[in-house]
Amino acid sequence: MIGRYGAGPFEPGHDTADMGGETATMQGKAAGVAGWRQSARGMLAVCAVSVLVFLCLPVLVVVPMSFSSAASLAFPPPGFSLRWYSVLFGDPGWVDALWTSLLVAFIASSAAVILGGVASYGLARGRLPGKVLIEANFIAPGMLPPIIVAVALYIAFARVGLLGTILGLIVGHVVLAIPYVVLVLTAAIRAFDVRLEQVAYTLGASWSMTMRRVVLPNLIPSIAAAWIFAFTASFDEVILALFLAGTHETVPKRMFNELVLRIDPTVTAIASLLIGVSLVSCAATAMISRMIARAAHSPEPDTPSEELDRPGPLSGCGNC
Repeated sequence: MIGRYGAGPFEPGHDTADMGGETATMQGKAAGVAGWRQSARGMLAVCAVSVLVFLCLPVLVVVPMSFSSAASLAFPPPGFSLRWYSVLFGDPGWVDALWTSLLVAFIASSAAVILGGVASYGLARGRLPGKVLIEANFIAPGMLPPIIVAVALYIAFARVGLLGTILGLIVGHVVLAIPYVVLVLTAAIRAFDVRLEQVAYTLGASWSMTMRRVVLPNLIPSIAAAWIFAFTASFDEVILALFLAGTHETVPKRMFNELVLRIDPTVTAIASLLIGVSLVSCAATAMISRMIARAAHSPEPDTPSEELDRPGPLSGCGNC
């Protein structure tokens, strides 16, 4: 029998003991979940490092081989030499392919930025019926396998006489590069405060002046990042070049043809240069992204009136 002052099954002492046991059980479960999460994070870190090492291994092999003094591919290199870079820049075929790649990539990326920028502004600011489908149409060439885009352009260009021409190759690279531009600039324009454009219109600025004096200066970092993405995608593209270039050779196409015919150590030199271009592009994109983030976190005026009172490039544009 339970005493008068004892803790019965329905008395406060018994409830306190049960709550203490439940609390200990919950703490044990929480500790187990925390341990599992820590183990999962450790496994994820190991997997990430392993994948990174796996991806970097070809770079660690190709770059030293490009400075090899051997007459054929050999790793580790028996000695240091610049002979393959000398062969590369002394071969007119490689030099012509390099200039062709630079020309096509520069024109294609510039055209893609102009066309994709106009499309991005319309998608971000316009009220178009079926805007989602239109945006998906611009992004589709970047999502489809390149071989499908290449075959489609091959058939189309064969009918209009652009197959095997530099112009046709540039148009194909523009189609390939526009999705990168649309993705970058559409996000940048949507993040840009539309009130700044409205203030410019209120002060009497025309649409063209608003674009030149307000929108474009604020979008320069995003435009530069989009151009870098488009240039890199165009410069490294090989499938479109194989289908559309005809007798013209770009660097990726010549590399492919050289590897099909024979193993030439000169390929390691041009591969090292392409790796350097990619690293520079990544570094430039990272710097631009940091600039965009810094500008996004810069202090803004509390009220639109403060922006109106602040002297700027649009001051007095009503008299322009």
